[in-house]
Amino acid sequence: MKKLFALLTVCGFAFAFVACGGAKQEEAAADSTAVEAPAMDTTAVDTAAADSAAAQ
Repeated sequence: MKKLFALLTVCGFAFAFVACGGAKQEEAAADSTAVEAPAMDTTAVDTAAADSAAAQ
């Protein structure tokens, strides 16, 4: 009976470690492959707005 309890306990701990241990690696992999969008160049938009305001 003690051997069965010990085996079930070990299997439970092994399952818990496997189930909880993979999330950190997946997050790190997702963070390293993430690509940021380039910043938008607003100088052309600002210049066009200034030109149209000056024309009025």
